[in-house]
Amino acid sequence: MTIDEQIECEQAILNSTEFQEIVKKYYGIEDMSLVMCDIWSAGYYGEEEERTHRLARPLCFVRSDPKDNGYTHPIEGLRPVVDLNEMKVIRIEEYNHYPIPYVTCNYAADRTPNVRTDIRPLEIVQPQGPSFLVDGNQVSWQKWNFVIGFNMREGLTLHHLCYDKRSILYRASLTEMVIPYADPSPQQARKNAFDCGEYGLGCSTNSLELGCDCLGLIKYFDGNLCTSRGEPWIIKNAVCMHEEDNGILWKHTDRRLCIPEVRRSRRLVISSIATIENYEYAFYWYLYQDGNIQFEVKMTGILSLGAVPPGKKSPYGTLVAPELIGPYHQHFFNVRLDLAIDGINNTAYQLDVVPDEIGPQNPYHNAFQVKKTRLETEKQAQANLNLETSRTWKIVNENVLNGLDEPVGYKLIPGDNCIPFSPKTAWWRKRATFVDHHVWITPYAEDECFGAGMYPNQSQGGDSLAYWTEKDRHITNTDLVLWYTFGHTHIPRPEDYPVMPVACIGFMLKPNGFFDLNPANDLPRSIKKDDQEICCH
Repeated sequence: MTIDEQIECEQAILNSTEFQEIVKKYYGIEDMSLVMCDIWSAGYYGEEEERTHRLARPLCFVRSDPKDNGYTHPIEGLRPVVDLNEMKVIRIEEYNHYPIPYVTCNYAADRTPNVRTDIRPLEIVQPQGPSFLVDGNQVSWQKWNFVIGFNMREGLTLHHLCYDKRSILYRASLTEMVIPYADPSPQQARKNAFDCGEYGLGCSTNSLELGCDCLGLIKYFDGNLCTSRGEPWIIKNAVCMHEEDNGILWKHTDRRLCIPEVRRSRRLVISSIATIENYEYAFYWYLYQDGNIQFEVKMTGILSLGAVPPGKKSPYGTLVAPELIGPYHQHFFNVRLDLAIDGINNTAYQLDVVPDEIGPQNPYHNAFQVKKTRLETEKQAQANLNLETSRTWKIVNENVLNGLDEPVGYKLIPGDNCIPFSPKTAWWRKRATFVDHHVWITPYAEDECFGAGMYPNQSQGGDSLAYWTEKDRHITNTDLVLWYTFGHTHIPRPEDYPVMPVACIGFMLKPNGFFDLNPANDLPRSIKKDDQEICCH
């Protein structure tokens, strides 16, 4: 469902005589120019007769005036169904027609009272220019080399990632995401969005602006796409790249020598931001001077709000204003990491920290070890996080040894995560089998690119990670793909309204035996700035 179709779908609804009559009858709405219609995929819920139509089941809202935040006024009680190929409303589903909450709450600066006046400018300057070099989409930064990619579905991708001319990643991308909602009411129950496969992160990407989305000395990359009709379409400044200070990288003070040694961490940031109707997702790849690779998603935007009758609450959402709830929901992201640790023949290990048994060899009950499990097949590799064992995963190249005669490797360090609260029988999970496990490992296959399969829109499932891994292929000493699924359970707060401060989630890849010592040991000494008098009033 491309950007141009979202606009056309909304207009089809607003031009529908049936829709106009219903919203006037139940809600007193006569001015269609104030109505907002957010395109939502129809998904698949067993209606076989609808699988031959490409359908949308939009959510509708109404503004109080042309510049109002319409998301605070949901039209709870109806959902039009639109045939996107014919671009016409084929029916309107009606439920409980709750009164529209007309609580005024805007977020735009010109509508926010008492805007702060005590913030002074923060300037980031690099008078000698940045430390990176760019040739087309090829980038070199200190010891890093890589290629920036961009496409309609995944948006930002990274390719041929190397450190000191040694390969680490052949390709890295976010393959799919799904946002299932917890409210079982008729209006809300079918809300689950596969934002990559249904709408496209690339075609939903913002044109970034200096000083707002990015700060510092910036290099931008355009996104070259096409419309749903194949017409050329360029998203200017779709990807932002810059350096930023990241605090202390390492420090030690020898009290006997009285010579502190400290190095500041500088990281390279490659980012893009996508707006998919009410939500914004900002995607950040960070490269560090010590060989670390980090991926972070920052979630912001506006909650997909619902209405409740006056004086009522919902067990499935947070009351953020009178008659207005933020439904409980989850965000799941699936990242595909086509690894190449010093070459493509890699092997994976699952690492679990386990305590020793109490006995003569452990007299003070303090001993613990790392249990290493060599992962031989796809099914054996399917696993979830385990806080009790501090579980991590290590990808090694057993054909290349470091200075200690150990295989070189990188380790997956998970961040915050969760599990799905819906059972596997839930309709959305049949299409999103990538949430069944946090970690999947497969041998490279050219046609296995997306965690929920090639065509998740209205699919019945089948073409996905769970299907591919049923083959239980061997995954040792071969070209490996690591799929990592991470999730965020969002229980909305009043502080998430009317616009949500960012919530962050992600993971890190850390060198583990890839180098013989700290690769950032060779950084030049950080420059000490002269003391400056700072006056505070």
